[in-house]
Amino acid sequence: MPNAALKSIAVLLPLVFSPVLSVLALEANFPGLSLEPGFAPTPAVVSGRTGGSTSLPAIVGATDSQKKTCLGFGSPNPDHILVLEKDFPRLKIQVSSGADTTLAIIGPNSNTVRCGDDTGSSLDASVEDVSWKAGTYKIWIGVMQAGLQRNYTLSVSE
Repeated sequence: MPNAALKSIAVLLPLVFSPVLSVLALEANFPGLSLEPGFAPTPAVVSGRTGGSTSLPAIVGATDSQKKTCLGFGSPNPDHILVLEKDFPRLKIQVSSGADTTLAIIGPNSNTVRCGDDTGSSLDASVEDVSWKAGTYKIWIGVMQAGLQRNYTLSVSE
């Protein structure tokens, strides 16, 4: 095959496979949730395992939409995908692991970022907020020490 043909193929391959790679990057590490207002049972619960050495602030930004600091280390891919079928006036998303966890959530169209750290006297993270718009949310569960692995449950309640 002539060199010109090989160069053409080398240029076209990234263009052909780029959409596939960007879709794969959106896959979650663990099961997700799809919820409508009034969902049951409540809270809705999924589980996973922390781990990873990617800085979550490098993914979502140093602060969220309310100027709260985003912290922790996790996987480059979201741990869970949450699909809200309709708008929710209020939601609480909470981690239960017995470890020092963090939460980072990117909302629909990447327009809203919500981050959470300690909940009251617990080191586990939570985010409670109003005005959750319908759409797809990417959720990362982080830990304060890169690479630390802990099993957790993630609960969502109205």
